[in-house]
Amino acid sequence: MNPITEDDIAHFLYNTPDFFARHAELLSAVQLTSPHSHRAVSLQERQAELLRDKIKQLELKMAELIRNGRDNGRLDLRLEQWAQALLRTRRTADLPGVLLAELQQRFDVPAAALRLWGVADAAAPYAQGVSDGAKSQAAALLKPYVGPNTGFEAVGWLPDPAAVQSVALLPLRLAEPQASDDAAPLAPAFGLIVLASPDPQRFDAELGTDFLARLSALATASLSRLLA
Repeated sequence: MNPITEDDIAHFLYNTPDFFARHAELLSAVQLTSPHSHRAVSLQERQAELLRDKIKQLELKMAELIRNGRDNGRLDLRLEQWAQALLRTRRTADLPGVLLAELQQRFDVPAAALRLWGVADAAAPYAQGVSDGAKSQAAALLKPYVGPNTGFEAVGWLPDPAAVQSVALLPLRLAEPQASDDAAPLAPAFGLIVLASPDPQRFDAELGTDFLARLSALATASLSRLLA
């Protein structure tokens, strides 16, 4: 005969819920070790500890949700203020400069640059120094890139490329790719925004890109006025 194992006992108790109803005296005799005090406690005390731990976890989760909600609210406010600054810009030629200055100020971005191609004013500073390689890289981005600086050519548009550790690259194209029609051709990219930081964690690859996609969409709508 095989010896009875702990799994056998657990299986029996799970499938015999009225066992302790018939042997109630065992409940008061059961002693468990508390992971908090490391002393023997009764079953009721251990259940109370588990309940308190669960309540604490729920409180921490609620606090995190509230904190995230506040952070999202602040981001939305900054995004709205940034969009308002673009709408208040009367001269089309001033848009690239206003866009970058407001972006850096409102979102505390250490360094930023942009380049456009196919624009009406091909001699404008924002249309200079764009190679075919940079254009191809922008065209290949289906969504913003966030992660380490691995030697992107576009980083060279920044004042101090050697200091850049992490980047966000925002492609600008008039039509976004539709998930429901993957075979549809992408609209050609007409620009690229580079956000950069000397902090390798600022634009970490684990960060989501949804908010950056919203930035990219608003920038696209604004800067498309410069196209030829």
